Amino acid sequence: MTTTTSSGKTMPESGYVPPSPPRNLFAVDLALRLLLLASTVSALVVLATSKQTKTLPTNSLPPFSFATRSAYFKDSPALIYLLVALSVGVLYSILTILASCFAITRPSPSPKLYFLLIVYDALMAGILASATGTAGSVAYLGLKGNSHVGWAKICNVYGKFCRHVGSSTIVTLVASILLVLLVILSSYSLYRRSH
Repeated sequence: MTTTTSSGKTMPESGYVPPSPPRNLFAVDLALRLLLLASTVSALVVLATSKQTKTLPTNSLPPFSFATRSAYFKDSPALIYLLVALSVGVLYSILTILASCFAITRPSPSPKLYFLLIVYDALMAGILASATGTAGSVAYLGLKGNSHVGWAKICNVYGKFCRHVGSSTIVTLVASILLVLLVILSSYSLYRRSH
């Protein structure tokens, strides 16, 4: 809605506000990706340092013999999977931080970039969520055991190890949630560009 003045120039009619261009939400994207990097690095460090050694009595003769036993993440395939998933998550968050920094300097990032971020963020969220589930099940067995199959709980003996595994699992869950938020943010940004 415009009006023409006596000089022939067109001016917006009073009260008319031209539509603003879609906002670039890559500043929020960058902040979430920095949080993702912090969470994956901290979960990785906590898991990698989860070794605990104890001297325990054995059931062999003589009656008072002892053996030194260690609990380490390498003893469980589920925890090794969590470590690998976190390593991939750290590398992925570094690469996407660089992409986000590049996109923040551009006035209008391409829809292809948004689409790729949606796909890769969803894939990474799936990887971290599955690693969280497998590590959580191992942590639960360590905490409670399973009397039906004769698996003894170990967290009453290896408390520090269990706290490390549990903390790493919880922080990995936070990283998975951050990735879901990034998928939602990129989807919203792509939707706004199409309308």
